[in-house]
Amino acid sequence: MLGMLLMGIWNRASLSGAGGEVPLWLSIPFAGLLLCIALCPLLCSSWWESHQPLAVAFWSLAFLIPYALMGGLGTAVETALECLIGDYLTFIVLLFGLFCVAGNISLEGDLAGSPRINVFLLLLGTVLSSWIGTTGASMLMVRPVIKMNAWRRHRSHIMVFFIFLISNMGGCLTPIGDPPLLMGFSRGVPFFWSLQLAPVLLFNAVILLAVFYWIDMRAYRKDIAAGNMPDIRKPGTEIHIRGLHNLIFLVMIVAAVVISGVLPTLPMFQNEAGEVIGIPIFGEVTLTIPALLEIIIILLAAFLSFKTTDVSVRKSNHFTWGAIQEVAVLFVGIFITMQPALMLLTAKGGELGLTHPAEMFWATGALSSFLDNTPTYLVFLTAACAQGAQTGLATTLGVVPTKMLAAISCGAVFMGANTYIGNAPNFMVKSISDENGIRMPSFFGYMFWSVRFLIPVFILDTLIFFL
Repeated sequence: MLGMLLMGIWNRASLSGAGGEVPLWLSIPFAGLLLCIALCPLLCSSWWESHQPLAVAFWSLAFLIPYALMGGLGTAVETALECLIGDYLTFIVLLFGLFCVAGNISLEGDLAGSPRINVFLLLLGTVLSSWIGTTGASMLMVRPVIKMNAWRRHRSHIMVFFIFLISNMGGCLTPIGDPPLLMGFSRGVPFFWSLQLAPVLLFNAVILLAVFYWIDMRAYRKDIAAGNMPDIRKPGTEIHIRGLHNLIFLVMIVAAVVISGVLPTLPMFQNEAGEVIGIPIFGEVTLTIPALLEIIIILLAAFLSFKTTDVSVRKSNHFTWGAIQEVAVLFVGIFITMQPALMLLTAKGGELGLTHPAEMFWATGALSSFLDNTPTYLVFLTAACAQGAQTGLATTLGVVPTKMLAAISCGAVFMGANTYIGNAPNFMVKSISDENGIRMPSFFGYMFWSVRFLIPVFILDTLIFFL
């Protein structure tokens, strides 16, 4: 499906370069960076760990230099700054804030990871994802899940299904859950409209949790047979949470994200042309006031979290900066090098001839697996609204049939689980798991998991909900 979409874009894309439309070959650096992320940890892990910034710089320049030669240095600088200021900055600040606050919450006790306990934890995290965001729920739940299963040898599958459910699918019920839905809310989609996706989420969660229970039970029995036993000193269950006051700072961060989505729609934050006001950076690049407020609130929450939490809590969580550093470095390159693909999608997405919900589900999902799912969602929502539907949901972009909107929303949110880079928390969960001694699948190894367990579920979604 992804190949057909890219071929469709290729057939319609001008090869005239900057000043016309972006040539498809400028997406080669993006593919090159993805291959580095996929293969270097397997082929040259020691080199990769110490030279990630060098690889990111190489592939970023491999896009920016040809782009500057075609369209001028100013155009290339403006494109890079628009990407870094408009998208990456708020992305990494949000991840940083949640990483800090969640790292100051420690779940302690003698509750050991078993299939039933793990199913409960995954279900709890899935529910939380829609109300504190997939990133917030992932950062809040990842360390307790790892800690409760620390006694087990076979546990990588737990974190894979963690990414499937908590880091992605669980965020479909509210605009807080995932950025694409927040983008839809700012375009006139009612806040609670996403609750209509509950049957799809319930259907998927039941299937995936049942499959997970079967896999985890087999792994659990292997661990017990091998002599691995949980460290439970006395009968009964004792659980207590340290750093619980950090939930206040977690709410601050969620509120900041909501505010950044609502304020741009208010007249007081718009100029006479209807553009969001901000601080000029370069050319037409601005740091908008809502984005600046979001950044300030999130950084304040992270600062207060560290100042008010005893360092022993972070030691209990084995807190280090390695995971956030790796994500910050790799994703700055991903955000820069994926710009040509996003430009082509924006320019040609409406010409792909997608007129049915099933087509929109797979198109949005396939591209959201590798590109930023927020602009992908917006492109296909705009295309759906431009089809002239007379009945459906009225948005600021036009009328969109509810079934079409559901397909676009589910595609953007659900299929971010197909790869490690499909959604912000995926790679973070992988990095934290690696830091804690869990041998996570490689980039392609993870995709093998998603093809085996997610794609069949998505096919069922298509047949039941989107035909």
